[in-house]
Order: sequence, then C-alpha cells, then structure tokens
Amino acid sequence: MVYPGGGFEPGAVLATVHEERCTALYGVPTMFIAELEHASFKEADLGSLRTGIMAGSPCPIEVMRRVIGEMHMGEVTIAYGMTETSPVSFQSSAEDPIPRRVSTVGRIHPHVEVKIVDEHGRIVPRGVPGELLTRGYSVMRGYWDDPQRTGEAIDAARWMHTGDLATIDAEGYCNIVGRIKDMVIRGGENIYPREVEEFLYTHPKVQDVQCFGVPDPRFGEELCAAIILKEGVTASEEEIRAFCAGQIAHYKVPRHIRFVDSFPTTVTGKVQKFMLRAETAAELGLAEERTA
Repeated sequence: MVYPGGGFEPGAVLATVHEERCTALYGVPTMFIAELEHASFKEADLGSLRTGIMAGSPCPIEVMRRVIGEMHMGEVTIAYGMTETSPVSFQSSAEDPIPRRVSTVGRIHPHVEVKIVDEHGRIVPRGVPGELLTRGYSVMRGYWDDPQRTGEAIDAARWMHTGDLATIDAEGYCNIVGRIKDMVIRGGENIYPREVEEFLYTHPKVQDVQCFGVPDPRFGEELCAAIILKEGVTASEEEIRAFCAGQIAHYKVPRHIRFVDSFPTTVTGKVQKFMLRAETAAELGLAEERTA
C-alpha cells in the first residue's frame, strides 16, 4: 500500500502512481474526477494501473468510462455500502460486462441479505425503486450509547434502513437511484437528482455537478445544479438550460444554476449536499429547506 500524503491531493496521487508503478487505485468519485482534470494528468504515466475500487458515493457513468479508458483501469469495480454495514453490501466484479460496471454497483456480497421496500415496508417488484434495506453479519450492533438512533436505523428484525433509493434488476444488479432525503418534490413531481447529474456530466464543459432541491413558494421545491466547469472554459445558465431542453423532461431542467469552484466535502471526500442546499437557499433569500 502506497500513501501519497497525509491528505488527498490529485497531483500527488498521479505522481505517486507514475513513480511507484502502482497497479490499483482507490477513492471516491470526486477524487477520480479531480485526478482526470488535473493539469498534470496527461504527463503522468498511468499505464501500470489495472484495477481499483470506486465507492463512497454514486459514481457518474461518464466518469467510470473515463477511468476505464483514460486511466487504464480496465478491471476497476464499484462498491456500495455504509460505515454501519462494515462497509460493503454490493460490489461489481472485474468479470462483469463494462455496461454493468459503469451503470450499477454490482451484485450482493456473500452472506448478506437485501431487500427493496416501499414507504409501507412492502417489498417492491424487480426494477421498481424503493428504500434499500440490508441484513447480515456485517451490520453494526448499534450506534455507541445512542439507543434512539439505533432503533431508527435498525428495525426489530435487524434490517438496516440505509436511506438510499435503489432498484435491483432480474439478474441481481443494483442501481442506486439516490438518497430519500435528497429526492426533490417539485409541484408533486418526484425528481431524482442523480438522474439529472448523469445527464449534465455529458456536457463537454462540465467537470463535476451536484443537483439538489431548494425551497420555492410556488412549487414547494425547485431543482438547483451546482456546477464545476472544466479549467479554461466558461458557460452561462442559458447554455446549460439549452443543453437540457428537449433531452430531459421540462420539470427536471434545473431552475437554478450555480457555477462554483468546489463543493463542501467530508474528510473522506463525500459531497455534503445539505450544505449546498443551505448556502444556495441563503443566497437566494429563500426559507429554510424542508425537514419532512
């Protein structure tokens, strides 16, 4: 195991892979995006890379394709889980077809149970989105000295409620649709931010994007897209909306678009959408975000 430094810095990662001839690379999607867009990316020899794991948050399909094609990580896999589940419940395999590896989090790990349920706790049909629950040896016993939070997360049958919306297809591949609390309800229409993010990643000027809901007096919520542009390019809100027009449903086109230099993240690189929501609501002079 080679550690490039005490904290994440994309240039140091690229230089370390180049110098140490590393064969595997691990990280969350934001880290891989930063590496792909770094000024020294084209100078770094990454030909030694073969595999690795991308996890921590949903991986954009376009990013996964670039990691396979431009970083030579043909055997990279995606994993899904939580700290509370020690941590992985699903993982793709290096033998899975590339279309499956770029669009799903793979299939269930051995000795673990999962199910997808609706708001009433009933198992939904294959391919229908619902909350992902998992159970097995890997699920934590509970939050330290916090029985209330433990009871909210783990039910009497020991199912861990992940708070993630997901589907499982006929072959057992899981796709994470988004977080339940991140779903935007605009005038009665449900919008899954990840779906819009996946589309915006195909814009040639977009390096990274996060979509989230902000309060709206007419529709209850409106969709906002925070976009990091690729270095050296500019774009306007009108350009982004024109790119969406006719390609995605009109109600999914972001009402608000912000161009930012970075996203607030945790120490492990996970984007904190709740902070983006709060910052944007404050900038727009809107009421606090919904709590229901």
